[in-house]
Amino acid sequence: MVGNIYKKSFDADSIAIKFKKDSITYQQFDENVNRYAKYLKKLGIKTGKRVILSCPNSPEFIYSYLGVVKNAAVIIPINLQLTMEEIIYLVKDSEASHMIIHPAIIQKMELSRESIQELTGIKVIVLEDEFRKAISNMPIEVSEEFKDENGISTFLYTSGTTGKQKAAMLTHKNLVVNAEQGRIAFQMTASDNVMCVLPMFHVFAFTTCVLAPLLSGATITILEKFQPKEVIESLIQDGITVFMGVPTMYVILLEACKNDIKFPKLRLAVSGGAALPVEILRKAKNNLNLSIVEGYGLTEASPIVSFNPLDGVKKEGSIGLPVSNVDCKIVNENGVELPVGEVGELIVRGENVMLGYFKSEKATKETLKNGWLYTGDLAKKDEDGYLYIVDRKKDLIIVGGLNVYPREVEEAIYRHPKVKEAAVVGIDDKLRGEYAKAFIVIKDGEECTSKEIFDYLKKHIAGYKIPRKVEFISELPKNSTGKILKRILREQQTVTA
Repeated sequence: MVGNIYKKSFDADSIAIKFKKDSITYQQFDENVNRYAKYLKKLGIKTGKRVILSCPNSPEFIYSYLGVVKNAAVIIPINLQLTMEEIIYLVKDSEASHMIIHPAIIQKMELSRESIQELTGIKVIVLEDEFRKAISNMPIEVSEEFKDENGISTFLYTSGTTGKQKAAMLTHKNLVVNAEQGRIAFQMTASDNVMCVLPMFHVFAFTTCVLAPLLSGATITILEKFQPKEVIESLIQDGITVFMGVPTMYVILLEACKNDIKFPKLRLAVSGGAALPVEILRKAKNNLNLSIVEGYGLTEASPIVSFNPLDGVKKEGSIGLPVSNVDCKIVNENGVELPVGEVGELIVRGENVMLGYFKSEKATKETLKNGWLYTGDLAKKDEDGYLYIVDRKKDLIIVGGLNVYPREVEEAIYRHPKVKEAAVVGIDDKLRGEYAKAFIVIKDGEECTSKEIFDYLKKHIAGYKIPRKVEFISELPKNSTGKILKRILREQQTVTA
């Protein structure tokens, strides 16, 4: 079960968590989880209840999460940047009865416990001194264990690229199985020290930076948020062996690091959450002697699906091979598997795949078909079985009847020496259907013109793939995990007459 995942590798005196100046042993960790479970149960969090969790990266986040699911309740971690209006929607949609919230979040929203309770209509539990005092007085004995591995443990709301967000329902088995798949893929052991700087409310962080390390008996070094200087210092001084990041983090670290910086203990740097530009992978290798290994996942798969093998061939631009006990196929619009090299939709099957979307039967039927999860990602497979994401199905741009894959264009733009970041989107055109537009962030201290970009791209990609327009902006809109929000870029554009 998720609440007891660390019991498989339990070593009482080993360090489970490092946070600021605290080092918490597995024995202390176990006692804290049990105390949280007992106290939360006393507050009414029990079988079938649904609980919103709004908390920054901290031991309290993990204790709250595991304490809730040990009581057979469902945890709903939420993005810390949500407005109260958005939170109210999630409360109503999930039919939550309680909210666990960190005082820093309340302070940021300039509200009180009472006002949040009034606005949401549910019981609000604040992780403040009064709560901590009550927790410290709770007995540490283990209560009766929850044993239904097929029971729902977690609702994770998808990023909502179109329409309202939906809650993916993940079971205890989904998450435990995927944590084990991650442990195997990452070759994680009790000797590892895994940095968790990705936001814990995101499944990429929680499965790879929390559950997999706990399953391995490893140490988790928690940073509250991504600050380049702090991350670099921790990588060097804290003996970090495994770092999980998203492409944006690697872009920023490359700018912040000097070429002579080395990370002595770091054996594995993983990129996920979005496509990693090949140029960034090469720069990390050439400038920092840092080999980034790319994988792929999605919320509905808990999230790990594939990974470049650590002991095998790692292919540039590939998301690797399916992890253990996961099947992947590339299919056409009729669900027929396509031959090697042809582009189609990536579909996934395994015990890590969600039950479905809560209260969304139509969306569930569209996504889960005959035991397969339809990812919405366009991909291809090579002769060795390695997978390559071509683009999001919804991001495909059709220019004059020809398919343009934004990622291919972005890869070309990233190779320009003055470019820091880029995103290519399709813009509606009443005459031609669509055209491609590039949004580009230039490196600090550099100047660049649209003509320079156009002239450069003419040498690297076919004419029909070259964006008709280029707009230079100071930064690209991103979510809390650093994923570029193309939807916002599209929404800011007006339809061409």
